[in-house]
Amino acid sequence: MKICCIGAGYVGGPTMAMIAKQCPDISVHVVDLNQARIDAWNSDSLPVYEPGLDAVVAEALPRNLTFSTRVDEAIAESDMIFISVNTPTKTFGVGAGRAANLEFIEKCARQIARVSTGHKIVVEKSTLPVRTAEAVKRILSSADNGATFDVLSNPEFLAEGTAVDDLLNPDRVLIGGESKQAIETLVDIYANWIPRERILTTNLWSSELSKLTANAFLAQRVSSINAISALCEATGADVDEVARAIGTDSRIGPKFLKASVGFGGSCFQKDILNLVYLCEHFGLREVAQYWEQVVSMNDYQKRRFSERIVRTMFNTVSDKKIGVLGFAFKKDTNDTRESAALYVCRDLIRERARLTIYDPRVPETQIRHDLAVACSDLQGQISDIDRKLIENNVTIVHDGYVAAEDAHAIAVLTEWDEFRSLDFDRVYASMQRPAFVFDGRNLLDRDKLTKIGFEIHAIGKSSDESIKG
Repeated sequence: MKICCIGAGYVGGPTMAMIAKQCPDISVHVVDLNQARIDAWNSDSLPVYEPGLDAVVAEALPRNLTFSTRVDEAIAESDMIFISVNTPTKTFGVGAGRAANLEFIEKCARQIARVSTGHKIVVEKSTLPVRTAEAVKRILSSADNGATFDVLSNPEFLAEGTAVDDLLNPDRVLIGGESKQAIETLVDIYANWIPRERILTTNLWSSELSKLTANAFLAQRVSSINAISALCEATGADVDEVARAIGTDSRIGPKFLKASVGFGGSCFQKDILNLVYLCEHFGLREVAQYWEQVVSMNDYQKRRFSERIVRTMFNTVSDKKIGVLGFAFKKDTNDTRESAALYVCRDLIRERARLTIYDPRVPETQIRHDLAVACSDLQGQISDIDRKLIENNVTIVHDGYVAAEDAHAIAVLTEWDEFRSLDFDRVYASMQRPAFVFDGRNLLDRDKLTKIGFEIHAIGKSSDESIKG
């Protein structure tokens, strides 16, 4: 069998590498129009950072895994085609800010229809609105070259930072479709290393909706505990103790009850807004409002954190140096999409703070690009003031100690393990007084830092002034 995957991003690259590793008899060809991305996959510096991914790619690359820009060739030669392209939230037109932009999905379907001959199985791997497969099928059926197609939905459930383990030992693999034979063909591939009882099969529409629903439920739990964290700060309760107490209830469970500065990543916000748009489209206004509040709470949490920094530092951070530890949306990934750090940094530079940012995996070019995007409007326009602030008030460093040196405050925005092991006696000695720490991930030992002399403020942990207020 020959597999083609269109899209060499965070989903397509790792997923296809794992299939190639586990199925040495299957030829896997990953294609993308981005030459730089393809070059990176073929190098020792992969475009996606995931623990263990380099070993998976290295094992399969010389044998049965290919990365190239030869899209038409890969489609023509394949028996099965995975569509794994970006489906960002629309920034224009009908549904702007909520609906998924399916431009790249449609272009893929048209290219597949144009190039294909014989029979092919087309697999939706990208996260899509329910009933997108209907449009894909209509486009494919318009092929005038005699080609025939079956369309399957096979959504990914990877967590960035643990993607390799998620691919090796998934909770479940979900496959939706109308053709039993096509479904079994894909089932047989995954069954090379995944127990059959973990491979779930459904109809096409249930599979498409399940991905959006899974992310909505997970994000809902994060927003729920973050909502309680605000109340904890006001009342003297401790959000970690509350989370532990409710997490021992078997009906609730402990997962995704870690309060933080807010969720990020490529999926949660995009998928919930997509779900909101779908509900509105079908006239389910109350359902749409329910899910939209999950995103509103997340935005509130990020805004609340940056406002707390300003309020605590005597109501001004203008010309004050703040060391920012972490820019990726979570540890063990270099992905910055919708990172909470991005918006906290944007708010602080607009308050004229001087930021010194350190992240172990995110390069300076990415940080500056992301800040520019965060400061832009929906049309991609950025003001001269914001552009100058990013140029003059943001410094990128390659060491946590340098980020903290001579700083008035430290803001921990990503839960990288190395931040926990910093020598905080050394950090404290290098900082201005009072030395503030704002822990957006509840990562640090609060008692230890307080004894050193820091004034520490953490998510869901009260401070004297908040209780008095």
